[in-house]
Amino acid sequence: MSVTAAASGFVVLLLTVTVVQGEDDWGVRCTPTQICAVKGSKVQIRCSYWHPSRIDGHDVAVEKEFWFTKVQDSEPVDLRSASEYTGRVKYDCGNKACTLTITDLRDSDSDVYQFRFTTNHPTGSLTGLPGVSLSVTGVQVLTTKLSACKTDDCSWSRVECQTSCPPTPSPSYIWFKSGQKTSGEKSYTAYFHSADSISCAVRGHEDFPSAPVCVDGNSCNRVNYINRNICAFKGSSVDISCSYSSYYKRITSKSWLVAERKDVQLHRPQAVDLLKDPEFTARVQVLDPEPGRSTLRIMNLRLSDSAQYRFTFKSQWFEWERSFPGTTLTVTDPDVQVICSPIGPTLTCHSSCLLSGRPSFVWFKNGREVHGETSPTFRGFLHPENNYSCAYEHHHSSPVYAPKVPLVQLSQPGDILKDSSVSLTCSSDANPPPAYTWYKENQTLLNRAAQLVFRSIPLSDSGEYYCTAENELGKTTSKRVLINVKYAPKPPSVSVSPSGEIMEGSSVTLTCSSDANPAANYTWYKEDEDSPTASGQIFTITNITAEHGGKYQCEAQNTHGRSNTTLHLTVGAVSPGSWRSALIGSAAAVFLAVTLLSVFLLIR
Repeated sequence: MSVTAAASGFVVLLLTVTVVQGEDDWGVRCTPTQICAVKGSKVQIRCSYWHPSRIDGHDVAVEKEFWFTKVQDSEPVDLRSASEYTGRVKYDCGNKACTLTITDLRDSDSDVYQFRFTTNHPTGSLTGLPGVSLSVTGVQVLTTKLSACKTDDCSWSRVECQTSCPPTPSPSYIWFKSGQKTSGEKSYTAYFHSADSISCAVRGHEDFPSAPVCVDGNSCNRVNYINRNICAFKGSSVDISCSYSSYYKRITSKSWLVAERKDVQLHRPQAVDLLKDPEFTARVQVLDPEPGRSTLRIMNLRLSDSAQYRFTFKSQWFEWERSFPGTTLTVTDPDVQVICSPIGPTLTCHSSCLLSGRPSFVWFKNGREVHGETSPTFRGFLHPENNYSCAYEHHHSSPVYAPKVPLVQLSQPGDILKDSSVSLTCSSDANPPPAYTWYKENQTLLNRAAQLVFRSIPLSDSGEYYCTAENELGKTTSKRVLINVKYAPKPPSVSVSPSGEIMEGSSVTLTCSSDANPAANYTWYKEDEDSPTASGQIFTITNITAEHGGKYQCEAQNTHGRSNTTLHLTVGAVSPGSWRSALIGSAAAVFLAVTLLSVFLLIR
């Protein structure tokens, strides 16, 4: 199994052993098998796989690729249909590889992730084992007060940055003292003022720091963001919130900044006050729902709004440092879709980008809203004759529905000749795309693919064929299609009746037969004659003479070819002795008949 992990977040590879499962022709490869990533960040897990290109003369094609952590009713549950991953997973599959991306990592995401692919072959499915073990760690600061200062407003304290996954190799750390970035080791000791807060992050992943904590006491200057990552659709609105506190109670000003937008003149990142930026002034609101809490609302989102947003405040003697990481907003085009699960079956409204705290969905059946269905999973009864769709933030998915009655098409019009190449194609309107299966007459399963290919069709393949189209919502069957394999006549066989010597004055019947499709027409020719002697399968000669002797040819012909067979007919002459014997025998028979009749009359 092969997994490549990457993250725009803290990723630590604990084990880099490559594990391969499967025989030479089937396999899944992922490496490493264990990943550690920071809470709130994103992680990417990649697997590659392989399979035979052909089995038993049929092409092997991949029908489905997905990831799972749980099995229900003996079936793996696609992550996209699991409610706890709604809006946070995305697949990028192609070229016999598939990458799973999980964003906004949570503690509950710690699990073993397995990749599975299925093909059109009846036994062609494989799950990568043992899977990829993901551990999600939070970053937090532990403080230890060692001694008090001579004054009451400071202390000599030790601070330590902790994670649940020990990094390998050990990384360096970034510290934020009252929002001001500073370097340091995993732990260090220093004097801290009572107004100071402290936060840490792994170097290179400063966007995911720990929540700031007060080193000395419970009141200090700090800002804590409700969400570190938010995703939203283009054209929608979004709320970015934070909580804050000031050691010096009186706050003189507050503002929201958009960071990491390049200044055209300075060519360097510069934080811009949103209320003074012409790109935002008409589209933003700053709300203060309660003391110590601020919310930035951005409306009519644009793709260019993807950036990091930070909050800052000022008091008489302090200003929260603008370098402290805030909330990263990602604006995307809508990608709402309905995911069908084979379990149940069930439908899930899925998007790789859903707004945090706003999980309201709308479901539709045959284009009409289903009232009461507001969860990402449709809980109503699914009927194969209906179509279903969902909407989120006024963005509609495409409808899903069971396959319509499949249409079967032959690769070529007209007659199908023996040993020619022929294919049958099964197609059906369905979403998700259906899996196809081919059968012959007595329900013998032939192939699991959209096409049934005969590269050199034999006579034995004549018969009726049909296909089925099936997806998670239903199954339909096509009409039967007759394949009638045609071929030219085979060399005819000729019989003569009566058999034995043929004498002058007698009659003889010649019969010609040939295996052909369609049935052959027969023509008789006598040697040295330009025109046919007779036509039809049976040729009878009466009162035969010596002139009838000689070579005869029977030709069998249909639209696909002709074949012939020759025989020699010999006619024997009748000798005078044989005529005399015949006459004497006839007279004796007449005399005997007359005698018997006379005796009979005398008795009467």
